[in-house]
Formats: sequence, C-alpha cells, structure tokens
Amino acid sequence: MLSRTAAQLYWMSRYLERAENLVRMLDVTHSLSLLPQSRGAATELAAPLAVTGTLEAYQARHPGLSAEQLFRFMGLDLDNPASVLSCIRQARENAHAVRGQITAEMWEAINTSWLEARGLARKGFAEPSSFFDWVKERSHLFRGATYGTLQRNDAYCFIRLGTFVERADNTARLLDVKSQLIAPAVDTLAPVDAPSESAPDFYAWNALLRSLSAFEAYHAAYRDSLNGRRVTELLILRPDVPRSLRACCDEIRSILPQIEARGGAEDAGRTAKQSAGRLALRLEYGAVDEILEQGLHPWLTGFLEDSARLSLDIQQAYFEAQ
Repeated sequence: MLSRTAAQLYWMSRYLERAENLVRMLDVTHSLSLLPQSRGAATELAAPLAVTGTLEAYQARHPGLSAEQLFRFMGLDLDNPASVLSCIRQARENAHAVRGQITAEMWEAINTSWLEARGLARKGFAEPSSFFDWVKERSHLFRGATYGTLQRNDAYCFIRLGTFVERADNTARLLDVKSQLIAPAVDTLAPVDAPSESAPDFYAWNALLRSLSAFEAYHAAYRDSLNGRRVTELLILRPDVPRSLRACCDEIRSILPQIEARGGAEDAGRTAKQSAGRLALRLEYGAVDEILEQGLHPWLTGFLEDSARLSLDIQQAYFEAQ
C-alpha cells in the first residue's frame, strides 16, 4: 500500500472519530452548564476551546462567551478547522481519495453524513443534544459498515489504528479538563469508602461518564455511588471499557504488528511497535493509587506526551516517503 493511501485511511478514521469526540465533549459541557449549582460556568464553557486550541480564534470573532455561540462555533462553523463539521468534511475528502480501498457501504455512510451536515450548517439546529446524537449515530454507522463489510487487510488496520489513537487522546484530554473543574480535587488519595461527592460533583462525574459511554460500565463494575477515584480507575486502567486508555492502547499494540512496514522503514516500524508496547504495559501494570499519588493532571500530561510520540513514530514508519 502506498504511504499516501495509508495516511488518508488513517486520517479519515481519525477525523471521524474526532468529530464524535468533539460532540461528546460539547455534550458534557452542555450538561454541566445547565446545572443550577454550576460553579465557574464560564470556565466550563471555555473548556472545549482550551482543549482544541481555538480559544483565541473564538475570542477574535465573538465578544463574549455564551453557550449558543460556543456550540455553533465548535459544531457548525466551517471556517473553524476544529469544528465538528470541518472534521466531517476532512474525513469525507480523505474517503473520496481512497474510494478504491473502502467498500460502497462505507463511502455511502460518510458521504451521506457530509451531505446532511452541510444542510445542518445552513439551517442550524434548535436543540444541541439532537445534533450531538446525530453525529454519534453517523459515526457508529460508519464504524459498523467498516467492521461488517471491509476485508481484514492493511486498509482495515490503518482505519482501526486511527480510531484508537484519536480515542485515547480524547479520553485523556477530556478526563484531564473535566477533573480539574470538579471539586474536591481528584488528585488526592481519597479512600474508596470516602463520603459521597457533593451534588454538583456527582452530576459532573455522571455527565463525564455518560459522555464516554461509560456510565453503565461504572455501575456494573462498582455498584455504588459515583466516586472520583473509581471514575479515574475506570477511564484509565479498565481493559473492558471501550473508551478507557487501557483498552485503546491494547488495541493499538495488537494492530501495529499486523501492518508490514514499507521497505527501508523496518526500524521505524519497530520503534512504533516498541512505543505502543511500552504505553500498553504501563497501563496494564499501573495502579490508580500510583496515578493519584503522582497527581492526575501530571500523569495525564505525561500520557499525552507519550501518545504524541507514538503518533510521530507511526507517521515516520508508515506515512512518510522514503
């Protein structure tokens, strides 16, 4: 497979996953902004802008921060390269370039998503939650078409690889930003049987878990009230939670050996596999007490740095011309 084709498949998947991740982030922001006892509502609304690095671009175009302007800017604004619709457009452009590598069902799913998205951009949306649900449904449809129709070859591996690299990055960023907005701080070694969180914190952890489709998994695993320590353990170390860091890194580690590095890039391919292996082993043998003793924010910052290095290793191994 040509390195250009591999890169387009990988980024097609990453952009579509990014669109879904963005609406999950906006969904939890929307939920928390509606809380009557919400503390620091302006900080909560600014969180998606800070995570995506678009705060300055937003401030240059809008004099104040409001929920309606935020959701339009991050959701439907095609002039914002980090918006949901811009991500769908980029995914569709990459899919168009590799139509010979994907199935008709996959192309139809992603092309229809873009056509419907353009209509939404023109007429807007009355209720943010309906838009968030639509994006998640379209992402699920494409992922289901990929799993159900695509041959298990290099194209399939690069698509899956892009999904899990992007998903791990998003989970880490979302947990980092949201945990810093919830008090009491989770960066303390609170015992498992500590008193229940305050009402605002309870709803904040609840919104975070729901944004990552992990609410049911939490109650299946722990069967008690929400606790910041256990939420941290669930979203970082549990291998059976699809959007946890452990689950994503396990998938990346298993996918990379299935891809043959191009001629002359064997060393780079080995480096990418080693980076993925170290990251996965760190999570496999990690413990929540060690994470919280170090501090959740410093730990997640380190994870994001390691994830960025892994992405660079993948880029050098498979996508750069030799």
